Amino acid sequence: MTLDNFDIESGKNRKTENFPVGSFLIRPDLRPHIHAFYEFARAADDISDHPSLKAQEKVLRLEKFAITLLDDHNNDIPAAVELRKSLRQLEISPQHSLDLLTAFKRDAIQLRYRDWYDLIDYCNFSAAPVGRHVLALHGIGKSAWRTSDALCNALQIINHIQDCSDDYRQLNRVYLPQDMLAVYGAHIEDLSDIESSEGLRATYDALLERLAPLLQDARELPHHIPDIRLRAETSIICSLAESLVNLLRKRDPLRDNVKLGKSSIFCATIVGMVRALP
Repeated sequence: MTLDNFDIESGKNRKTENFPVGSFLIRPDLRPHIHAFYEFARAADDISDHPSLKAQEKVLRLEKFAITLLDDHNNDIPAAVELRKSLRQLEISPQHSLDLLTAFKRDAIQLRYRDWYDLIDYCNFSAAPVGRHVLALHGIGKSAWRTSDALCNALQIINHIQDCSDDYRQLNRVYLPQDMLAVYGAHIEDLSDIESSEGLRATYDALLERLAPLLQDARELPHHIPDIRLRAETSIICSLAESLVNLLRKRDPLRDNVKLGKSSIFCATIVGMVRALP
């Protein structure tokens, strides 16, 4: 069976994400470019997460994304073609997009993470490039990378905790650091249970504690952003992330649906908007 025989779409889209993706707050002229970047990332991520494709097949397919992105004469991957047009139009480096592909290829072949630093190294390719690309679209350079990386990496790890059971059950992929699991007496197989063990609960809490300094740094990000629209969006995302961390402290990702309700989203949005004020 060839790669083209697989239905690789996951059904996920901008509306199903935890956080806004090119929302109405973003400048109208930049929204299509953010959406192009998202669709590229979504299509590549669907390949890396496909349960039926073998690891090497995933890597080969993802390499086609890079080829299409860089070669004006290659139109094999529609999402890469659209992003290529966006990059050319705004004279944005493709490096952030290529870094994402590095992370997705790693997802295809790496199923475990040794420790916090191994996990952060992964996030530096899977999450940080998203913020860096959005900053570049707004003409903001490396001065904001530290705080943007902190926010994006924190969001990624929050998602890892939320989806820890599905990642294990569906893909045999575990982002929870192995050394943390060992310290708290948790076992990878615990992720298949309907309720978290004491060891897993302690591991979540330890990870959430590690997120505190990242979110503290992330709060500085809006102050690096002159554009009031992007400043508001990043401030809201920071507030939503903090609300999700608080929710994860109270709920069990194996047993509960750990998603913010409408009232929580509304409150977090108001807090974020207030923080974004000069």
